[in-house]
Amino acid sequence: MKLSQTGLGTVKLNNVDEMYPGQSILIQTGQLVQYGAGLFGYNTIPLLVRRNIEKIIVETLNKYGCAEVLLPTLQPDSLWKNSGRYEHYVEDGTMLITKTNKGDFCLAPTGEEAVVEFAKEKLKSYKNLPVTYYQIGEKFRNEIRTRGYLLRGKAFPMLDAYSFDADEEGMEKSYENIRKAFIEIFEIIGMKVIPIVADNGAMGGKKSEEFMLISDQGEDKILYDETTGIGLNTEILEKENYQEYLKEEYGIEDISNFKEIRTMELGHIFQLGTRYSEMMDGKFINQDNKESLYYMGCYGIGVSRTLAALYEQCLIIDEKWGACGFSLPKAVAPYLLQIIPKMDNEEKVKQAKELYELLNKNGIGAILDDRENLTIGSKMKDCKILGTPYMVVLGDKTQGNQLEVENTRTGEKQILSGEELIEKLR
Repeated sequence: MKLSQTGLGTVKLNNVDEMYPGQSILIQTGQLVQYGAGLFGYNTIPLLVRRNIEKIIVETLNKYGCAEVLLPTLQPDSLWKNSGRYEHYVEDGTMLITKTNKGDFCLAPTGEEAVVEFAKEKLKSYKNLPVTYYQIGEKFRNEIRTRGYLLRGKAFPMLDAYSFDADEEGMEKSYENIRKAFIEIFEIIGMKVIPIVADNGAMGGKKSEEFMLISDQGEDKILYDETTGIGLNTEILEKENYQEYLKEEYGIEDISNFKEIRTMELGHIFQLGTRYSEMMDGKFINQDNKESLYYMGCYGIGVSRTLAALYEQCLIIDEKWGACGFSLPKAVAPYLLQIIPKMDNEEKVKQAKELYELLNKNGIGAILDDRENLTIGSKMKDCKILGTPYMVVLGDKTQGNQLEVENTRTGEKQILSGEELIEKLR
């Protein structure tokens, strides 16, 4: 990508939000555009980061044997009335309704109803089971209290997956399969999450876990044992039989070593049992040639929430200026290197263009800052604003074909040839 073609200009950061500095920087630099409370547009770089997160999710779930589908976000209200959840979602103001002369439609806040309707047409026999369907798509919830920019919006991309099994034992195996997949997804992205014991709440079912990122920006408080790495949502303690529940479902007998910490929820998984198949008449023919209800699991990752948490995690903090940009992990950074030549030096401009073409030829994403009338210092600041992990400055001090490569996270510098640089980035 050439920056001269993007219309990007330097922006001086003012009054960066102390609670959410990363997203405040994205807003001030035009990488996110806010249309209203909880409604955002994405500029090129964060959009590509989001797509890389989605790519990691898709590749991992495919590896774990899941099948990708796409269900409609706009759904007839009859679907929700059939399940009995229409009144609940409308009364609490969560669901957005569209009234037309052809009937009333809902913008789906979640996908259980739609996926059971989808499965009924495909999974008619025990021979078709088990199956886990997943999709990544927009969800809509009329959040009264939007908070933290992308962390709690009215419209947001989400990974939602649903497993269908013939019995409880199969459901538990599918649940563990997706649990492992989720842990792997966050490890690849570069985020250390803690699966914690959680309350199923309004979703119903037997068992659930939330995937929490330790963060002072989070709105959740959990109890966490640093020695074992086990955590649990404090809501669990409100159950009358919580001690029995923890021992039976999770093998936790003593919570005296658990300490309270603040966290941010990025994902949630549930064992639903037959609740939704009962509501939606989701049945298959079992081995005894009789009708039987699906045993289901439900699994979600907030994609935009994960993106927002990642930007907050990858902040670069300058001793003088405070939060001034990002250094994104290589797994999700759309461009690994930013090339910054001195534009009034023809030799350096030529060298920069040759390096840019060499990187593109080798399939390595790079940004060429070919903007005129800007100082190298300003361009280096912009490199951090865009989150590029490495930068090469081609100024008067660089000699020959040697490249000084700087890690934008650590400030560490290396002198490399073009071939060595490609090997490093590859």
